[in-house]
Amino acid sequence: PAMQAKLNTAAKLFQSSFPNEKPTCIAVAPGRVNLIGEHVDYTGGYVLPFAIEYSTVVLGSGRVGSASNGQGAKIHFVSSNAPDEVSQESIDLQSTPPETVSWKSYVTGTVFQYLQDLAPNSCMDLTFSICGDVPLGAGLSSSASLEVAVARLVEEILGDAAFSSCRDQVPAKVRALRCQKAENEWAHSPCGLMDQYISSAGQQGSLLLIDCTSLEYFETRMATTTNEPVLVVTNSNVKHDIGGGEYPVRVKQCKVATEALQKHNPRIKSLRDASIEDVEAAKNDMDATSYLRARHVVTENVRTFRAKQALEEGDWKLVGELMNASHQSMRDDYEVSCEEIDILVEIAQQHQGVYGSRLTGGGFGGCTVTLVSKESAPGLMETLKTQYKSKTGKDCFCFETTAARGAHVLPIETLQQISY
Repeated sequence: PAMQAKLNTAAKLFQSSFPNEKPTCIAVAPGRVNLIGEHVDYTGGYVLPFAIEYSTVVLGSGRVGSASNGQGAKIHFVSSNAPDEVSQESIDLQSTPPETVSWKSYVTGTVFQYLQDLAPNSCMDLTFSICGDVPLGAGLSSSASLEVAVARLVEEILGDAAFSSCRDQVPAKVRALRCQKAENEWAHSPCGLMDQYISSAGQQGSLLLIDCTSLEYFETRMATTTNEPVLVVTNSNVKHDIGGGEYPVRVKQCKVATEALQKHNPRIKSLRDASIEDVEAAKNDMDATSYLRARHVVTENVRTFRAKQALEEGDWKLVGELMNASHQSMRDDYEVSCEEIDILVEIAQQHQGVYGSRLTGGGFGGCTVTLVSKESAPGLMETLKTQYKSKTGKDCFCFETTAARGAHVLPIETLQQISY
């Protein structure tokens, strides 16, 4: 029902905004929740995310034609978030990111990454509508979902020319790297690769352990047991923007810590390569804050790898303990939590049937993820809503979820089932 609603909205918006065009392609890309492995992707660490059913739909059409000079694109697009505002952008290989970032920067920046696949002196003409239900600013990667859905549409329009500049590489990986580059350079957000990677490569029913150094991923299926737990995601409704504020500060602090570690151990290229013994040995060469940041990253990588093994073995108690330790580290060592998130985690950790709970995503608000027995999940969600309201005066939104499919296209015939 949720997908049909998004398709319906996108189709009506396309028709009203571009009455002379007919859509030929439907691209879908999901948001994500990271079970464990937080704030380690930009230092080459291990992350363990899964895709969720909340997603972005991009419905559109396009063509590739000749141009008089170089490779370029003309983009006409509209979003259900601003249905009266049709955007028009023209870019070529010499285009540079705008100084002022808006949501359109994510779209334009993503299309820009695909200009390299065009033949010389050719131009893409793209027309599309966008509709998504990934909550904005909730730490569920609405921006990556948008980028990857736009990328998937562009690939369909390009056809055989897509990835022609890098034929020997895995499309899901290249797509993720291109979308990350779009966000880094066009939205001025120094994000790691995790969000774009899981949205691009997610597998139905599986988490992905992603090695952010080698960029390999390993499918991780939860063991089938009689007491198989579920995952509950809770949105604190405290919003944040990872493009500004504290996020770039953490990136710099990790760099300072890495430079101190390299004096003691030259083989360390990033925090991913360091052990807790390395961190302790270099403690006196770091300021107190950089030491705490490094300690979080190094211990979080260990927790993430152990969590993968525990999930596959069905050791839910250990997975929960690792999640709880991860939250404590993010709260105290990395300092990316906030009062509302800590309240949600505490409520969940004290509830019957809960194995573990933690902040997920960039932090400073956003969501928590909780591993809980299936029979306890409805009661947990009710308790979270009532106690959070009484403690903060705010409403929270909870949903039970499983691992969903990554980026894909739907047959255009799907629209025939919709009256618009």
